[in-house]
Amino acid sequence: QLQLVESGGGLVQPGGSLRLSCTASGFTLDYYTVEWFRQAPGQEREGVTCISRSGVDTKYSDSVKGRFTISRDNAKNTVFLQMNSLKPEDTAVYYCAARATGLTDRCPPNGDPDHWGKGTLVTVSL
Repeated sequence: QLQLVESGGGLVQPGGSLRLSCTASGFTLDYYTVEWFRQAPGQEREGVTCISRSGVDTKYSDSVKGRFTISRDNAKNTVFLQMNSLKPEDTAVYYCAARATGLTDRCPPNGDPDHWGKGTLVTVSL
């Protein structure tokens, strides 16, 4: 079964940090661009960041630039999202998604993701 599983969400105070993980099973992430999206209650889903298959290329939304860092460990089949200086407006369900990109080593990928995780909730509150 091909799936992505997110973990690491939880409740954190403003200014705190969390590290999310996205682990693939049933397939290897080596030739996939991986993205993180988030969806806050009552809002549209938004793209947060992406990382190319080797990690050489990354992109961030303006709202998280300088605070979030995406990385990957292909040996562990896992992508990470380090979130620092968290704000209440970062509260959302965070989803990872992967798109097969062959040898292309850039992000964001062209086209919709092939696989989605079920999400992990991040709540930033006192």
